[in-house]
Amino acid sequence: MTPEFGWLVAVGFAAQLVNGSVGMGYGLVTSACLAALGFPPALTSAAVHGALVATTGVSSASQAWFRNLDRKVFFSLLVPGVIGGVVGASLLAHVPTRIIQPFVWGYLLITSLFVLGRVILRRKPLALHSRVLGAVAGFLDAIGGGGWGTITTSTLIARGLPPRFAIGTANAVEFFVTLAISVTLWFQIGPVRYDVVLALLIGGAAAAPLSAWLTSHTPARAAATAVGLLVFLLGAAGLFATLT
Repeated sequence: MTPEFGWLVAVGFAAQLVNGSVGMGYGLVTSACLAALGFPPALTSAAVHGALVATTGVSSASQAWFRNLDRKVFFSLLVPGVIGGVVGASLLAHVPTRIIQPFVWGYLLITSLFVLGRVILRRKPLALHSRVLGAVAGFLDAIGGGGWGTITTSTLIARGLPPRFAIGTANAVEFFVTLAISVTLWFQIGPVRYDVVLALLIGGAAAAPLSAWLTSHTPARAAATAVGLLVFLLGAAGLFATLT
């Protein structure tokens, strides 16, 4: 049992509360914490996605219960997201993540500007097809140890989908993408730190129903603005860290 178990439970709770409420943040927050503790990228991604299998399962069911899903978008994201996740996880076990990380953060910065432009300047939504979005987001989520919600939610909102359904749908598909990534990484790198997985799982599962309730009661404009600002800050910080 890791001495940081209690802190990781709190991290899992806070990260899932953010993730379920604004559709992003769990993988990024938890991955950053594990990286700070010295975990290698592949093991970090495996542990985070191992915890996410349970937390996203609870979150997916909660989002469905509160009717936060767009069925058409859900099915268009599902298969490409799983395929992208499997490919990304396979590469993660063999290719240094420092090569691709700057491109991930750059994409997030650009996406955040589109979201904020749509909310503040009333710009037209992005014309990115859901299947392409699912494949790209699944791939980058596996490589970065998180980011599915950050990429899919912000892009869906920028494309014009109401934040409630963008957040709920992204959370629902994430369960299947996470499961595919976890199985792939476990076969590629072997056993993971199950005490870390358990700590993140406990905190995340406890927060999932509350975050789904918050999603259905958050004003659309406020949610879209929060998404845009959060993605911009994460993207700027991540890009700065990788380039310095």
